[in-house]
Amino acid sequence: MKHIIILGDGMADWPIEEFGNKTILQASHTPYMDKLAKMGRNGQLITVAKGFHPGSEVANMSVMGYNLPEVYEGRGPLEAASIGVELAEGELALRCNIVCIEGEIIKNHSSGHISTEDADILVKYLQENLGNDKVRFHTGIQYRHLLVIKGGDKRISCTPPHDIPGHEFRPNLVKADVPEAEETANLINELILKSQELLKEHPLNKQRISEGKDAANSIWPWGGGYRPRMKKMSETFPQIKNGSVISAVDLIRGIGHYAGLRVLDVEGATGLYNTNYGNKVNALLEALKEDDFVYLHIEASDEAGHEGNIALKQRTVEDLDSKVVGPIYEAVKEWDEPVAIAILPDHPTPCKHRTHTSEPVPFLIWHNGITPDAVESFDEASAANGCYGLMKEDEFINAFMQE
Repeated sequence: MKHIIILGDGMADWPIEEFGNKTILQASHTPYMDKLAKMGRNGQLITVAKGFHPGSEVANMSVMGYNLPEVYEGRGPLEAASIGVELAEGELALRCNIVCIEGEIIKNHSSGHISTEDADILVKYLQENLGNDKVRFHTGIQYRHLLVIKGGDKRISCTPPHDIPGHEFRPNLVKADVPEAEETANLINELILKSQELLKEHPLNKQRISEGKDAANSIWPWGGGYRPRMKKMSETFPQIKNGSVISAVDLIRGIGHYAGLRVLDVEGATGLYNTNYGNKVNALLEALKEDDFVYLHIEASDEAGHEGNIALKQRTVEDLDSKVVGPIYEAVKEWDEPVAIAILPDHPTPCKHRTHTSEPVPFLIWHNGITPDAVESFDEASAANGCYGLMKEDEFINAFMQE
């Protein structure tokens, strides 16, 4: 049997007053996800291990069955792998957002969703002016980039910028957890302040402001760590002789790299509501001809949640159903070799809260011949009544791969 995981990043939410205290999943028109929930089995999954921040790297690694206390090193090393940056021993890799700051306030974590082309100009400018034998900047995708510090100490506290829109940036600068990390913390904070001086005068930012766009006027490093020691998924699950991952997000592509999956490039994949869903589906179906496992990650709902945009998040959920789940189900439901499909978020990103939370997420598992439970629709409340109950750690992936 082949296996597909469709991951709707941040898709879960809290009850919303405008929807009669229904969640977005409950209020949305999702006939295919509801159909698979009704024909399949359901449950809830704790994706954020105790003591961990509810980041997408934590949650997606958990969905894949990794023991976080054993392998977690932070976001930076995963994104380094995605863009082909091999870390040497002792190199600290940090996710490096390009953010928009107005006055002393972080307006948003994405510089108004700056394009990769614009961001590349600024990252190269930062490397030219701030890079040296110890510090390197690497371009990633859109607002998500990489800072590598030779000999950096990971024992620092960095606040993710998507957790603090509307907050002053200075109280959230990097802090050392131990005295030995003071040098690293001070260096990163110095880079942040110097980046602001450089970027505010860059012609690209002057052009963006004249066009009514958000300025891309500061770096914000976070999620630092060293090269992780992760087993390939095939070492844990012999069913996966070949596997692949499809995502527009460096972080997920990096996890896939260390998990031993092929990282597939898809034209038009953006990580936003305007991503090319059709090309992603076609890439999955093509990969499934030779692969035993495909991990399809869709970022759009998470970004809408960070923006607090209820209408847009509902649209992304309905697009996932009609443009991804439906076409995949219709394509594989009568294949000679059976295909198991699992659908779930990695974590909630409630529009009211505008950042990730740690509540359990709903999941469904379906394949031809599975004995269904009594659940009628795919949403947070219904999943609580599913036959799998409340799972944690590697229980979900083990149950799925046994189908």
